[in-house]
Formats: sequence, structure tokens, C-alpha cells
Amino acid sequence: MTPLLKGTVVLVQKNSLHFNAHSAAQKFRGFIESVIDAPDDIDDSILDTVDSFLSNSVALRLISASNSDENGQGKVGKQTFLEGVLTSIPTLEDKQTAFNILFEWDHNMGIPGAFYIENFKQDEFFLVSLTLEDVPKHGNLNFVCNSWVYNVEKYKTERIFFTNKTYIPNETPFPLVYYIHEELKTLRGDGTGERQVWERIYDYDVYNDLGEPDKDDTLARPILGGSSTLPYPRRGRTGRKPTEKDPKSESRSGYFYIPRDELLGHVESSDFLVDVFKLVSQNVIPQVRSLDQPEFNTFEDVLSLFYGESSNFSVPKVIQVDHSAWMTDEEFAREMIAGVNPNVIEKLSEFPPESKVDRQLYGDNTTTITKEQLEANMDGVNVEQAIQNNRLYILDHYDSLFPFLRKINATGAKAYATRTILFLQDDGTLKPLAIELSIPHPKGDIFGPVSKVYLPATEGVEASIWLLAKAYVVVNDSCYHQLISHWLHTHAVVEPFIIATNRHLSVVHPIHKLLLPHYRNTMNINAGARNTLISAAGIIESTYLLGKYTMEMSAVVYKDWVFTQAGLPTDLIKRGVAVKDASSPYGLRLLIEDYPYAVDGLEIWAAIKSWVEEYVNFYYKSDATIVHDSQLQAFWKEVVEVGHGDLKNATWWFKMQTRAELIEACSILIWIASTLHASVNFGQYPYGGYIVNRPTKSRRFMPEEGSPEYEELAKDYEKAYLSTITPKNETLLNMTVMEVLSTHVSDEQYLGHRIEGDLWTSDSQPIEAYKRFGTKLAEIEKKLIERNNDETLRNRYGPVKMPYTILYPSSEAGLTFRGIPNSISI
Repeated sequence: MTPLLKGTVVLVQKNSLHFNAHSAAQKFRGFIESVIDAPDDIDDSILDTVDSFLSNSVALRLISASNSDENGQGKVGKQTFLEGVLTSIPTLEDKQTAFNILFEWDHNMGIPGAFYIENFKQDEFFLVSLTLEDVPKHGNLNFVCNSWVYNVEKYKTERIFFTNKTYIPNETPFPLVYYIHEELKTLRGDGTGERQVWERIYDYDVYNDLGEPDKDDTLARPILGGSSTLPYPRRGRTGRKPTEKDPKSESRSGYFYIPRDELLGHVESSDFLVDVFKLVSQNVIPQVRSLDQPEFNTFEDVLSLFYGESSNFSVPKVIQVDHSAWMTDEEFAREMIAGVNPNVIEKLSEFPPESKVDRQLYGDNTTTITKEQLEANMDGVNVEQAIQNNRLYILDHYDSLFPFLRKINATGAKAYATRTILFLQDDGTLKPLAIELSIPHPKGDIFGPVSKVYLPATEGVEASIWLLAKAYVVVNDSCYHQLISHWLHTHAVVEPFIIATNRHLSVVHPIHKLLLPHYRNTMNINAGARNTLISAAGIIESTYLLGKYTMEMSAVVYKDWVFTQAGLPTDLIKRGVAVKDASSPYGLRLLIEDYPYAVDGLEIWAAIKSWVEEYVNFYYKSDATIVHDSQLQAFWKEVVEVGHGDLKNATWWFKMQTRAELIEACSILIWIASTLHASVNFGQYPYGGYIVNRPTKSRRFMPEEGSPEYEELAKDYEKAYLSTITPKNETLLNMTVMEVLSTHVSDEQYLGHRIEGDLWTSDSQPIEAYKRFGTKLAEIEKKLIERNNDETLRNRYGPVKMPYTILYPSSEAGLTFRGIPNSISI
């Protein structure tokens, strides 16, 4: 009698995953529900039952990792079907069902290393895992699957899953090599045809689907990527047909393909954000535009959104303690190092600061700020001394914005390019010294800008003018944050790595296993963003200053993106806010010692780097193993030459010839996907939910003395301020979206945790190393809590009394202003 191998299959039925748009609306009360008519709850019809998985509906065949057939391929066992349901497994999670299965497996077959699965049912299901018990000469074997399995007729090749063992290519058991090669070939596809919902193909395309020229000429948008003029990271290819008016642009539909396993609909909240975006885009934006609501006239009108019987929104943290502390110069400056966009400020190394705007096209863009204007408020220190002692800093929103200003202002916006210079005081806080507002010359670009400098004031109309000057700065910072710091420098730049990983690194490859948690749901959320957030007339264009030029400007900024400078230590040095110092923690000395983002971030960076170093060195014993890893080399080559192909000629790319390069590259990628994204994402509503603190639009220029606007400012500065910044309808829409973006979902996976538990690899040393990484993060969190209790560190809480908690690694679900998820999942 042929010996039997006992196994347990865990899966999730499709019918248990119902998640309709109304439930999304219910989760986000307030504005969505007050504006749109959400559909009624739909009664779930039971389309699937547990019994339907039995009676020859799902078949598996084991594949040997140790014994080959005559073709050198691992031997394939007999087809075996699911048997009875198991009800006594304590590790089963919500909605999971376990089935018993018995495989005929002779000792001549060796040790299983993979299995085929066939679904003969009409509906797909989510396969969680297969566990084999008491495999001879081995013990238990685990197969972590986490994949959708459709009807067998949907696939051109067989669905295959591999054990949780980890191998670099030249150590992979030979009987599995063929199967690994074929699976990667399937995932790469052939680059043709329109992708279907059940497919798992990863391929590249340019951003040619943001516009809808067939719908309206005003909705046409330039193609991003594939040119030196507008370079861009690649996104996942969908293969939809071209538009009629522009054959190079891709038509849009309600369905945006992403590889099926990137759409993690097996957990209810995974697709929640995309569903809310659809609600907002399809229902809220049109109805908001049609609303005729009275504008805000006072700050109290804005506060009424949060307080009182008609309040619809959570109270943003920035006003939970003090409603007016946001107006102070100290808070204005503090948010540059502890706010939602804390990685833009730079040290001023020379005066005047150099502009990189093309002089031949835009004239002389040298600042008009003078030393005398700065020194009037520098406590007796002159500019030369301040530069020498690292005490002058700049928030520069000039060079990236100025070339677009004439076009932006022609749309009805009233925008300035801005430079803000700050002084580091003896108490460690920053003090703004001067703000320069610049617009294009009315005679033409070649004549350079028309600029005016504004200085701090605390009384009279001058104080109101100064408050408005700060608002123009924050509008630019809000746009740069949403477009560059948040979208481009996290979401967009990571997607090519996800695609290349799945095309070239097999699931048994150690780097695939290392990076996988940091990719979770990113392609899904990016596709949702292309559909509703960054599309023509979408949420970002509707609520931020740049309008139709939003994405075009991000492509220009991408020209200067450098992957090797995206890790925190290198970024701090590049911006001049830190210097190398072997005697300082992590080899860096911060020039702004009380810099919450940098101080906390360096702790997290060091923990990530230590974990990655230990992991990489476990699998790669020498630099030669890096060079000879064919999958790794193919992955990196494609990232550089295709995924980020518009920058392929840059000399700064790692050559991927050493362990040190691999460690740094993986650390940077994990940093971007986890900590960097968290730092610029989860503070959006806590800081920006109160629109007067972080306005997103400016619709009037600075009032000139003698004008009616100037008289209004002198008489009623609150009304003048609110008439200048984001109008009410856009404010409500923006707040709704920011609240969604700033909220952790219930199934979030945080840094130091994995969805597979300890089963992601069979190697005990990496598992123990990962546990130490999680323990280290918990220790860091305790240090950050202690740091926030140190009242001498004024930048950690500021006048608004808002402790800097955003880089606490852990969080509960909800709007918490803390927590570092593994990936860009929101």
C-alpha cells in the first residue's frame, strides 16, 4: 500500500469577503454621508458553501524537491482532492476554513518542495496555506500561499506554490529549478493584450492614463515617462486600448488592472481606501462642485466643523489644546522639522542662496532678501557668523515652482514662488527671519521675477500681512508635500521595485522574502490613486494649488531624484542638516539637535539597517555570491534600465556587486516604504485637518496698500485670510480625503511584524533575527515616549502642545498620529 502524507489546506471562501461601498461610507461618517446618497446594504446571497470545496472540486499534486524525472524536473505526485473540514485548529483566523487532505507519496518521490493546485469550482477562493505533517526524513513542511486561485480554465499555465524554504539560485534544489523558471516566466507575461482580473502578470508602462481626452479636451494630460522632458517611474501595465484622440494615451475605465494577488481583498479593510476614493471621486466631487455653501468668514466658522451639534469631523491634533497656537512663528517653523513635511528644510550654506532656475529662460532669479533684513532679527549675530556656525536654514519652494507660475496663475490661482529663511536660536528652536514672495514679470519670463520680502511683525496690519506671507509658504509646502514627498518619493518610486521583484526574484529567493512585507497593497493603492486622486480633475487637482499642472511638475522634480540619497543619513547630509561624526550616534551629528523627525528617524533607520545586514549576510557569505546571483542581477538591471529607465544613465545607481550595496539598497527601499511614508502620511489630518494651519490653495495675491483687499485685511484679518486660502467646498473635500489617508486600517501590518507569523521562512536564524528587530523597535518606542516627556526639547511638542509621536512604530486602528506600517498600503 502506498504511504500517505497527511496535509491541511487553509483557505478563505469568496462569499465571506463581501465588502460593499456603503460599509466604506459608514466607516467615514460625516461629510461623505452628508453629501452623497450611499446605496442600501445588500443582502449577501450565499454563492458558496464549505461543502462545495469537497466532491472533487479542488485538486492538489505534490512536486518533489529532491527526486527528478527523466527530464530533470521534480517528480509530480498523483492528483488528490480536499476531504473533510477540520474544525479544531486553534490557529485559524476569521473567515478561514481548514480542510483535510491525504496524498499518496512513495518514498521514491523524495521530499516535496512545491505543489500544483486546480480549482474546478466556478468561483475563485483565497488559498492561505498547505501544511504537510510528518514528512519522512524531514518533519512538517509549510507552504505559505496567500494567493487567489481561479477556475483552472482561466490559466494558461498551472498554478504552483513552493515550500517556505529559502534559496539563492545556485543553491536551489535542481528538481525545482524548472518550476521556478516557469513560474517567473508566467509572472512576466509576454507584454501584449489587455490584462484580466484573474491574471498575475507584472509588466511596465508609462503614466499615460491620467487624462480623458475623449471625454473632454480639457481633460487631456501629458504622458509621464519615456522622455527626457517628463521622465517618470513606471507603473504597472494594464494593456487597455488607446484613446481615440491620442493613440499614445490609454483609455480609462472603472477597472484598473493590478496583478490579482496585489489586491488583498481577503481582508475586509485592505480595499477600504480604494472604495472610499471611488465614492469621493464618483459622488462627492461632482456634488461638492454643485453645492452653494456660504464661505468661511471667521476662524470660528472653521472650528464649528469640529465642535458642536453639527460637527462632522474629528478634532485635528493641532488644535486640540490651543486653537490659535498654530499662528505663532515658532509653530510655523517647528512644523518644518516635526510636521507632515519634515524632510525639505535645508541648511543655508551661502548667501545669497543659489537658484538653479535657467537664467536664459527665466532671467535673474537671485533672491532680493538682504543681509540687513535678516540681521535685524538675529540677536546680534551677522549672516557670515550664522552661516559659519550652522544657524541659517531655508525652506525653498522656489526653483521647482517658478517655471510653472505663469501657467498656474492663468488658471485663476494666485500663487507665488517662496523662499523662507530661518535662524536657529540658542534654545534650539527655529525663528523665521524673512519670506520672499515672487511672481513672473508681467513683461515676460526673461525679465525675471517680481519679488517682495516680508519680515516678522506682531502688531497691526503688518502682523496680518506676515500671517498671509506664511500662508503662501504653507500652500506651497502643502502642494510639495502631497505631490513630491508623499506621492512621488514614496508611492511612485517604489512601484517599479515591486514589479521587478515579482518578475525576477522567485518566492523562494531571500530578497523576495525580505522585501515582500514592504510591498503589501502598494500597487492597489497606486492604481486607486491613478483612478481618482492624481487623475485629470481628480481629488488632488481639485483641492491643491497646481491644478492641471500637478503631475507635470512632479515629473520635472523626478529628474533630481536619487535613490542612493533616499536613506535618512544620506538625505540629512545632502540637505546640510547633519555632518558625519564618528563620535556621534549612528555616525552623524545633527546641526539642529532637537530635530524630531531626524532624531527619531535615525533610531528606526539604524534598526532597519542592522536587521537587513544580518539577514543578507546569512544568505550571502561573500560579494561573489551577489555577483553570481542571476535572479538578483536580473532584478536590479531591470529596476535601473526599465522601472526607472528614464534615469538609467545616472552614475549614482548601485552596481549591485557587493553585499554592502545590497544591504544599503534594501535598507533604503524598506525605509521608503515604511518609515518615510509614515512620516509624511499619517500627520496629514492631525496637522492639515484644520485648513487655516495648512491651506492647500491661494486664490488672491497679497493685498497692496490702498486696495480694497488691504482695507479688508486691516479691518477683518480672519475674513481676508479665509478669502485668500482654500475655499470652503474644497476644504471639506480635502478634509475628508486627509482623514481617510491618515487613518490606520484594522488589518495593518506594522514594522517588525509579518502576516505569515514565523512561517515566512524555514530558516531559524533569520526568524530569530527578525524577532530581535521587532524587540528593538519596541525598545525604540519607549525611548521616543521618554523623549517626548523632556520639556527641554521644545520642538517635540511646540506651542500647539502636540508631541511628535508619528514615528512610534506601533499603533491601533484609527486616526492615531503614530505607527509605521510595513508598506505603502494607504
